[in-house]
Amino acid sequence: MRSAARRLRLAWGRLALPDRLRRALPPDGRAILAALTGAGHEAVVVGGAVRDLLLGRMPQDWDLATSARPEELQALFPDGRQVGAAREAGTLLIPRGGRAFEVTPYRAGSLEGDLARRDYTIDAMALTPEGRLIDPMGGRRDLAAGILRACGRPEDRLAEDPLRMLRAVRLASQFHLELDPALSRAIAELAPRLSAVAPERIGLEFGRLLVTDRPAWGMQQLRELGLLAQFAPELLEMVGVEQNRYHAYPVWEHALFALALVPPVLHLRLAALLHDVAKPRCLSVDEAGERHFYGHEVVGAQVADELLRRLRFDRATREKVVHLVRRHMDLHLDGPVTDAALRRMVRRIGVENLDDLVQLRRADRLASGTREGDLGPDTMAILDGIRRVLAEDAALKVTDLAVDGHDVMAAFGRGPGPYVGQVLQALLEEVLEHPERNRREVLLRRLQELAAGGGMELFTDTSLQGRRSR
Repeated sequence: MRSAARRLRLAWGRLALPDRLRRALPPDGRAILAALTGAGHEAVVVGGAVRDLLLGRMPQDWDLATSARPEELQALFPDGRQVGAAREAGTLLIPRGGRAFEVTPYRAGSLEGDLARRDYTIDAMALTPEGRLIDPMGGRRDLAAGILRACGRPEDRLAEDPLRMLRAVRLASQFHLELDPALSRAIAELAPRLSAVAPERIGLEFGRLLVTDRPAWGMQQLRELGLLAQFAPELLEMVGVEQNRYHAYPVWEHALFALALVPPVLHLRLAALLHDVAKPRCLSVDEAGERHFYGHEVVGAQVADELLRRLRFDRATREKVVHLVRRHMDLHLDGPVTDAALRRMVRRIGVENLDDLVQLRRADRLASGTREGDLGPDTMAILDGIRRVLAEDAALKVTDLAVDGHDVMAAFGRGPGPYVGQVLQALLEEVLEHPERNRREVLLRRLQELAAGGGMELFTDTSLQGRRSR
């Protein structure tokens, strides 16, 4: 049924191409095409934009190809620039309307030769300015059949840029395709070459895969084809590791289920994939034969940090993921659910991270295979309590206190130093337990007591501890 619907969709998509191109191509892109054809050159839309238009999707990027030579292209668009690898291909980045259009001279001297040198047939199609489809490699046919196929010998295309192996899995995940058997064999054979690709390129493509509709399928393909071992071997430690009575599935399968259950947001998908990555390293078995994974959230945060640094993920994403992995078990209290305990929980987690942690906890629970419902009754009670303490507008972080670092320095008669943060943290601990004390006059009085030497054992700043003996 899906294949028949896909074929019908693609057949209609081809008929609708002229209208879809007219509505989707920005005016600046149309002007670039007109300038090229007006100067006597061929000019077409190529690559992913053509594929997206056939599928009824709005293209995010517009790549153009032309018969113009690099020097002719530069003469027509003097504000265009060549950056990095674009120089080798003669690609000109033309800034227009807040975006850059990529225009590349035909490779191999003709449009057909250019398309034949592209990586996959679904991205080796072109559209004339009038919307006529040029498809010598059979990309529309492969889209209709649900197959990702290389242009020509897959070994040749993959050898040109080994990142194409990872991109193949991403495209198949994104567009619900199956890998052509010849392509799968070539990837498995050439997988070790991926290790020579720049880590930031791998990280970018890996991130794109994780936010597709089929991230778990994609991860399994990376494992089976030998690609995961080239850039994230620590993830393979999860394979085959059985858990305990709280989980129906081994760690690897549990991680993939959780990955598929969180929304397609990069830091959430990464956190779901990595939340139990350190369980194999933390496995212990007690006398009764029960398996435990004590401290796996702490070690897992370290593993996640190392992996994301290695793949050059941006700092904001990395810090969010590491924090979520570290705190993925924190929506739980061993003792009574008091308001003070809830305030400390919110302080550890961060108000800004609560929604993400709930999403991760929900996926973790559902992926266990042994529990019913999105969230258990204990977690629901904790969340109700958190909503209540947040409504009270109590101090949950140092910046919520009625005093600040200037007040600390004034009370102690000293300049800046580590003691300032330590004093404020001590005040916050007191206010978390007794919110009514977060009044300026009360905290200033408490600062005077601390400055006089009371409670100085709380601080690790040795210069402060020395004040008691002076």
